[in-house]
Order: sequence, then C-alpha cells, then structure tokens
Amino acid sequence: MMAPPRPTELHQHRVRLTREPAAAAEARRQVRAVIGAWRVRVDPDIAVLLTSDLVTSAIMHGNGQAITLAIRCGSGHLRVDCFGTSPSPAGEPAVTAPSHGLALVATLATEWGSFGTPAGRVAYFTLALDGDLPTSFPARHTFEKQQDR
Repeated sequence: MMAPPRPTELHQHRVRLTREPAAAAEARRQVRAVIGAWRVRVDPDIAVLLTSDLVTSAIMHGNGQAITLAIRCGSGHLRVDCFGTSPSPAGEPAVTAPSHGLALVATLATEWGSFGTPAGRVAYFTLALDGDLPTSFPARHTFEKQQDR
C-alpha cells in the first residue's frame, strides 16, 4: 500500500507561555495536541521531548517573562520554534554544537539550530514526517490546558 502524500498546506499554532517551570509541561501538551489534531506523522513522544528541551533551555537561560512557542507543519516536516528573550546579543552566531542542555535536540531532530533576533534568541527543531506512522493518535489531547500525562 502506498503512503498518503505529505501535506502541502501549512498548519501553524502559536502559544505564549509564562517563563516558569510549568511552561515546559504546557508546551508538551500543546505539541501533543497539535500532532493529534493535525494528524502529523511524527513520533509524538520525540516531539514533546525535544519541545521540553527547547523550553527548559529558554527558561534556564532567558531573562524575559514570556516564551512563545510556534508549531508549524508542512512541506514534509514538523517545526517547533521557541522564542525567548536572552541576554545574548542578536548578532551572536547560531548554536552549532549541543549547549544549554540541547543534546537531545541535536541527537534526535532532523534539523535544529538557533538564531538571534532583536528581541532575543530563537531555538528550533524539525522532525521529518514518517510515512510508516499512523495518521491518528489518541484523541485525549486537545489545545486546552489539561493535566500533563
């Protein structure tokens, strides 16, 4: 049986999180909900693990009150961006080696990196869509807040 074609439309979801330890759990819930709602063919456990890594790094090394999580899917991959404010200048080079606890992202992501903006730093990862994974995941996950599982 031939795998269904990859989605060509772009799905996007953004959420602003307070820069506190609970943000990592909320980010994991948001990513899991998006994967289920959009029927994204990635391993949801890997996606939430890498999201947690990005958000935890932003909490530990940022200096603002909020973090913005952006989740996008299209063109054969899922991309998660974590926007945070940081004392690092915008002109600082992109991260090229595991640092700030991003060893999991460097190991498991299809692509990853970071870059400076006038407001701070953005760290991201992508996961390639997998034609062997099912298009549906447990429906218990929604975009609303719920207890982390």
